[in-house]
Amino acid sequence: MTKQMIIGMHLGNGYGSQPGAWRMPGVDPKNFASFDAKVRYAQAAERGKMQFLFLPDGPSHVGDIGNEAPHFNLDVMMTLAAIARGTERIGLVATGSTTFNEPYNLARSFKALDIMSHGRAGWNAVTSSGEDVAANYGQRIPSSADRYGRAHETVQLVQALWGSWGKDAWVHDVESGRFANEDQIQPINMGGKYVASRGPLYIPPSEQGQPVIFHAGGSPNAHALAGRFANVVIGATFTIEDAKAQRQAFRDAAEHAGRDPDEIKFIAGMMTTIAADRRAGLDRKIALTGRTFPQRVRYLEQMLGVPLDPSRLNEPLSKQQLAAARPSPMDPRSRNALKIAKEGWSLSDILAHGVIDYHPSIVGPGVEAADHMQEWFEAGAVDGFWISPDVYQDGVDAFVDGVVPILQERGLFHRDYEGATLRDHVGAPAQYGIDPRV
Repeated sequence: MTKQMIIGMHLGNGYGSQPGAWRMPGVDPKNFASFDAKVRYAQAAERGKMQFLFLPDGPSHVGDIGNEAPHFNLDVMMTLAAIARGTERIGLVATGSTTFNEPYNLARSFKALDIMSHGRAGWNAVTSSGEDVAANYGQRIPSSADRYGRAHETVQLVQALWGSWGKDAWVHDVESGRFANEDQIQPINMGGKYVASRGPLYIPPSEQGQPVIFHAGGSPNAHALAGRFANVVIGATFTIEDAKAQRQAFRDAAEHAGRDPDEIKFIAGMMTTIAADRRAGLDRKIALTGRTFPQRVRYLEQMLGVPLDPSRLNEPLSKQQLAAARPSPMDPRSRNALKIAKEGWSLSDILAHGVIDYHPSIVGPGVEAADHMQEWFEAGAVDGFWISPDVYQDGVDAFVDGVVPILQERGLFHRDYEGATLRDHVGAPAQYGIDPRV
């Protein structure tokens, strides 16, 4: 069978990935606190046969709370518990910090979600790196060596706890009165430099055995952690060349750890504003984010290396500015920003193209998103994408109705779920407890 891409959807604060989403027509401004709204968006993604939902988490807020909602869900596990009851097939992936959570709590929460969802749970195991997050726990961010040292121990310990209830331990035989085979439910008594647990965890296996491990990061330490444990890597990259290099680094790390490189999938981010045409998409993006443009112009100046006037947002760059502009070697988005500028768009339209967004941004008809995804996928740069719609209220449906059918017609994306669990969806091999190869 021809290889097909994996597609997940970012699910954040209840509004969308763009500032201003909470104020768009048709959006309930109270959706930040609405679990029902998140269930609706998840159902729309499931209608599009997306393999998973991805919920980042960073239990802190350092943004413009006076004008914009925090980026994250109220609580990722409670959100996914609600979604688990309102969906049937889509995978449910939440971020959980290895730095600020005890392994036993992580093991219990994620395996309970796995049971509730009938084998659809995934854990995005990350170390956390923000001092603002650490401050909420009364701590400082540990060194990279300590953060990743604890992460390696934590993931191993969590997996050991997941496997501490034997596969066939749950007997629940009413006639004999035997609830479980106690010989298959054993303490693990594991400990290291950073974490320890006696165990066992008192939760039986799910339909997929145990949750799938995800990781988000791009450093050498991230490569080593994901190479040992992860089946899916959530990536951030702006060029095919960089995506290829990142994907290969994770594959090499998996092989170095004794695993098959094909077991690890590299999923790149993509932001979408799907509209009938480019002009309609740009107008929508301006309505969403235009309030931020005067500040963003100052950053665009650094990207292009020429002075820009925020009072002339509706004018293109002059010939003199374009001749002097050079993409900043410090920002991989700069080359695309200069390319857009040279096409003659106004300063406002350049920004509306998403040249400062934190993933490649597609603004326009669905075929442009499909073309982008096909080019990257067929180049061997990615195994799939995680999509961040501008506004969830209609942006998820816009992607499902305007992009997914094109990918399906091109044979690049499945027409239906081939299995029932997240392991089925992402091609992760069966595993229960610690991987004996690692």
